[in-house]
Amino acid sequence: MTKREALIKKIATYQFAAHDLQLYLDTHPGDSATIEQMQRYEEMAAPLIRQYEAQYGALTKRGEDGNNWDWIKAPWPWECEEDC
Repeated sequence: MTKREALIKKIATYQFAAHDLQLYLDTHPGDSATIEQMQRYEEMAAPLIRQYEAQYGALTKRGEDGNNWDWIKAPWPWECEEDC
């Protein structure tokens, strides 16, 4: 597994956990412990997303830097042989 793949896997893990907790909160909106846990996962993902985008380019068209078109300049996943 490349460094890029490991980083994206970590990001996806934290984002999945936060999203899963958000779904739970849809039916249990008053659960403050779950709200705090969801926020921790989001906070854990944020610096990893900034790191990824600084090294490899935007993850989404709305990257952290606010440039909605910067993502198009980065190589597409199938254009990379190793870490881009």
